[in-house]
Parts: sequence; C-alpha cells; structure tokens
Amino acid sequence: MMNNKVILGTVQMGLPYGISNPHGKILMAESHKILDYAFMSGIRLLDTAESYGNAHEVIGDYHALNPDKKFSVITKVSPGKIIKTVEKEVEKYLHDLKIDELECFMFHSYNSYRNNLDVIPRLKELKRNGIVNQIGVSIYTNDELKTLILEDAIDSIQLPFNLLDNYSIRGKLLEQAKKKGKIIYARSAFLQGLFFKNYEEKSILVQALRSQLTEIDKLSRLEGVAIAQLALAYCIQQSSIDQVLIGVDSISQLKSNLTAASYQISEKVILLINQIRTQNTTLLNPSLWKESDIGISN
Repeated sequence: MMNNKVILGTVQMGLPYGISNPHGKILMAESHKILDYAFMSGIRLLDTAESYGNAHEVIGDYHALNPDKKFSVITKVSPGKIIKTVEKEVEKYLHDLKIDELECFMFHSYNSYRNNLDVIPRLKELKRNGIVNQIGVSIYTNDELKTLILEDAIDSIQLPFNLLDNYSIRGKLLEQAKKKGKIIYARSAFLQGLFFKNYEEKSILVQALRSQLTEIDKLSRLEGVAIAQLALAYCIQQSSIDQVLIGVDSISQLKSNLTAASYQISEKVILLINQIRTQNTTLLNPSLWKESDIGISN
C-alpha cells in the first residue's frame, strides 16, 4: 500500500466542493468516521485551510475525542489576508485543530505569499522553536514554481498535477525543485472530478477537453483499470512528488482511492500519459473555471 504517500484533504468536511460531488458538505459524524478510517489505514497527514468553512473545527473535535489519534496538519492562511501577527495566527490554528505543532504553514496562493513577505522571518523563528515544521506556498503556474524553486525560505510547494496537468507540463521543473530540496505536494489528482465526467457531455469545459478526456478513457481501457486508479496511481508513481492530496465525500470513496493508490501503472502507459498535451492550460485551472467564459453543466 502507498498510503504513506497520501494526504487526506478536508475541504469537503467544511464546504460543498467539486464539480462531480453530488453530496455537498460532509456531516460532522461522517467526517469523523472518514478520519478514523484514514488513520487506521496509515494516513497521517491532513490538508486543510482557514477558508474551508469549519474544517478546522471538525479536525479539532476529532482530535479532542481521539487524543491517541493525532494527525499532522498542513493548513493555509486565507488567500487575501494580510497577516499582522503570525504568532497569533499559528496559535489560533493550533488551538482550533487541537495539535501542538503545524506540519506546514502554507500560503493559499503565490500572491498571498508575496503580500506577506515581512512575516517570513517570524515564521522561520517558529520553525526554529518546533512550532511550525515547514513554510509552504500553494500555487498554480509554472512561473510561480520557477520563482519558488529559488526561494530558500520556502520548504514545500503544493501544486496541481494530474493526467492532463502532467509531466509534459511540469515534470522538468519538479525535478529542479527536488534538487533544491523542496517538498512537493500534488493536488487536483482528479481535477475536481472532471475525469469522471462523460466526455459526450455538452458542457463547454468538457467539450474543450474532449480529445484529452477521450484519450484518458482509452488509456484506462488499455491498462484495464478504472480512471480513478489511473489518475491517482499516475501521481503516486512520480518520483519528484512526495505526497498526493485526495479529497473524499465518504468512507467508501476513501477505500476506493486507497485501493487505487496501491496500483502500479505500466511504464508504457505512463509514457503515453506524458504525451497527452493541453495547449490552453487555463482549462486545467479550476480557480478560473467560474471567472472565465468556460461554462460547466452538471
């Protein structure tokens, strides 16, 4: 099993999220069951954020009820926030999450990082004191990645990587980042569920990516596995990626994803995935789907 390479995302525990999520926000009791199963399965790292509704509270309640089952936590400061006292921010996160240290204090965007450069020296001090283990930034673009590779203060980078946002787009840069000692967290392994949409669907987004989605379907048939296995295993098997973030809306989905995480794709199919190219990379950025003229119909 590759569960030690899996990070459990918690956005759906605090907010309704994902274009293929029919269930909306997960109830607190169900969230606790998911966390319990994740811990039992060997997952030890959670990804959350200040802006994920009450996700901090859900995790904190779980820790309070299960003091012998403490997760390490990556959390992200709200995107538009100008941090006045970073020590107070961290103290509040630790209090809400019911933990003693943060695995990673992450800026929710590259702009958030640039707008708060003055707190980096204080975050470094929190690192020296063992209160924060990593300083990280969540990004979208290769230009942002290129810049952060050169930023010595940044320990970890979270970015999209998947069957379309793949090695052909990011591979060489990720290898450079690893040479600089960066920890790489991959997210959007399923591209918010886009890979599970019917490629015959009449949404503008699906039709814009129809040829690529058709190719993914062909490769899943060639490999003889479900698209979820193909998508997650592709990310897990990247040597330049340390851990892969998955979000779930039920225990059954978590079980399915953990099964997918343990699958080994053939080298032939990995090379074929690497050859899938998307010229318009804005189509692969979920943060632009609603702001742009790309329509999504469920």
